[in-house]
Amino acid sequence: MALTLPPTFTYEKRGRIALMTINRPEAMNSFTREMLVGMDAAFDDFNADPDLWVAVITGAGQKAFCAGMDLKDALPAIAGGDSMGYEDPAKRPFQQIYKPIIAAVNGVCIAGGLEFLQGMDIRIASENAIFGLGEVRWGVVPAGGTHIRLPQQIPWAVAMELLLTANNIDAKRAYDIGLINKIVPADKLMEEALAWAEKICQNGPLAVRTAKEIAVRALNNEPKFVLEKTMSARVFQSEDAKEGPRAFAEKRKPNYTGR
Repeated sequence: MALTLPPTFTYEKRGRIALMTINRPEAMNSFTREMLVGMDAAFDDFNADPDLWVAVITGAGQKAFCAGMDLKDALPAIAGGDSMGYEDPAKRPFQQIYKPIIAAVNGVCIAGGLEFLQGMDIRIASENAIFGLGEVRWGVVPAGGTHIRLPQQIPWAVAMELLLTANNIDAKRAYDIGLINKIVPADKLMEEALAWAEKICQNGPLAVRTAKEIAVRALNNEPKFVLEKTMSARVFQSEDAKEGPRAFAEKRKPNYTGR
């Protein structure tokens, strides 16, 4: 059965490789709730298709991989105290997909875009890539697994810098701390990402998937995701969590009260 996906998320099969594109360049490839539903359907199809061995995901255009959740789209849900997170913590992005996933990061990769990236196995970035977590600036927290994954993947002090200051880092620093695998010129990005995918496809697919599954399951992250969801809920139910996205939408500085 053919998938019905929104035009803002495309899914193409090229031999053993699934090519996925976040296709909303006019909005820095930020997510809408409709896009997340389509993305989940595409990844379910990829996971179930025995002829697909590796996925490559990128963002349309040259300016952004993904700028995270569109706060204007999410504002009604956040105002109701919804963290926009997955109800089942085990379904954090890619948590139960053991086929390799490669990111081709072209430009801005911030907020939910960086959370998305943390669920991927190989990360190739263009020279203009930027990484960051701006959620606290808007009175909310990244509730898609970042509090667990980021300190597992990079040094603690740098993870705290990103989480607490809302500052961004460039591609070179991201490479130096081990957040990404390689930096390439923008016009070589997809060529490089697909070369990595082809290289992985030369290996035994069962062995590759098992290697990833052992590594992921050994982290035992599911209980930690439950903790993140429970604790982040108190932030999303606060007055500050309503004020931050409202200020973002109105293009003004938030007026926080700590309540």
